[in-house]
Amino acid sequence: MSIETIIPADSTSPAEAVAALSDEEIFASHQGGKLSISSSVPLASKRDLSIAYTPGVAQVSRAIHANPELAKTLTWAQRLVVVVSDGTAVLGLGNIGASASLPVMEGKSALFKAFGELDSIPLVLNTTDVDAIVETLVRLRPSFGAVNLEDIAAPRCFELEEKLIEALDCPVMHDDQHGTAVVVLAALTNAAKVTGRTLGSLRVVVSGAGAAGIAVAEILLTAGISDVVLLDSRGTISKDRADIAADPASKKAQLAARSNPRGVTGGPGEALLGADVFVGVSSSKLDEEHLKLMNHSSIVFALSNPDPEVLPEVASKYAAVVATGRSDFPNQINNVLAFPGIFRGALDAGARRITPAMKLAAARAIAELAEDELSADYIVPSPLDPRVAPAVSAAVAAAAEAE
Repeated sequence: MSIETIIPADSTSPAEAVAALSDEEIFASHQGGKLSISSSVPLASKRDLSIAYTPGVAQVSRAIHANPELAKTLTWAQRLVVVVSDGTAVLGLGNIGASASLPVMEGKSALFKAFGELDSIPLVLNTTDVDAIVETLVRLRPSFGAVNLEDIAAPRCFELEEKLIEALDCPVMHDDQHGTAVVVLAALTNAAKVTGRTLGSLRVVVSGAGAAGIAVAEILLTAGISDVVLLDSRGTISKDRADIAADPASKKAQLAARSNPRGVTGGPGEALLGADVFVGVSSSKLDEEHLKLMNHSSIVFALSNPDPEVLPEVASKYAAVVATGRSDFPNQINNVLAFPGIFRGALDAGARRITPAMKLAAARAIAELAEDELSADYIVPSPLDPRVAPAVSAAVAAAAEAE
């Protein structure tokens, strides 16, 4: 699939393209699904058949049997990404099940091909049992080279990713966590420059303690931002909060031990008082009065889709830089900036895991592509910028080879 088939060539803007969509057009484009398999070798003659299939293919199978490493170069498995979901946290639709999640996973596979030049297939599973999913993928391991976890509800997504990383000898990444986090870090790196700050000096509030929120907080801490306060539906996450202290093995408890160095308690008002940055990755709305509590020239990333936590026209009254997850506003924080290049770089390097250093390298590469034209309305490149995936994959491969 080419990039041109994703964004209509005759649209004058993403907003107009979306506005022009009709149910008839959408459903027609999904008839039969969005993916197909095509042969990479000719099959026009008996000789072609003898090489691609019997008897020639037997020679290849014998060679792989004698030396299993040859499967990496003589099959597509090493370059194949499986997009795995149980359908429990699909877009903004929630737990809609495996079958209903399949159109989304097909779309993700199409993005891998268009932006990362990687073959990809969706695997949706009729189970929410973590161990069953791990066992299934372990059994299927000879068929693929990497696992992209997608739209799996928290907190099971944390356990599943951790168990798969240990069980499989190939790259595994939950994109809802780490793809979002990488692009947020890239955008924040440049937003800090636009507002005359350094990353290390920022006071950041992350609203939402699900998969994306926890991953964003973790990558910001890893990048050297020490003052990160995380909010969930009960308020600020603190090691002294009773429900968190009662479950010391939870992700929230682990993060509480590393974040909120000033011991902020309360809700959004207390957290945002004197804050430089708001990152929204939840469905909670941000009150305009709370924006007034933030420092001058603040930074607001309202990333909930399709409805941001606060509309850009409201946020821009108080913030110097505003970003959303939508394509019809400036500064779209879009995972497609990250995941194709991250997986491509990991596979190019033959990496077994996608490490924190590789994610930081991806964020730096994305940020650097916007530096020449940096402004309040341009802190990350467009998802359609053809430079992005090659730059990210090269940076990730270099980081992997350095480790």
